[in-house]
Amino acid sequence: MDYTDIIGLFAGICVTISVVPQIIKVWKTKKVKQISLKTFGILTFGLFIWIIYGIIKNDLPIIITNSVSFCLNLMMVYFIIYYEKE
Repeated sequence: MDYTDIIGLFAGICVTISVVPQIIKVWKTKKVKQISLKTFGILTFGLFIWIIYGIIKNDLPIIITNSVSFCLNLMMVYFIIYYEKE
């Protein structure tokens, strides 16, 4: 792994963990009124495209970090849809 992979991995980790506090807050409060489903939907779709790009480029840091981000953001989309009903 060279320095560009390390930089990419570090950037990906930062972006990946950025949604975790929001997920925890929603999970605890069950409140999603101020959270945009469109924003998280577009972000989740974009992450899916990043995963495809990483696979095409055979770039493991892009594949790994965006796959984890995709799962976390998909969880957030689920929370928004599920808790919006309440």
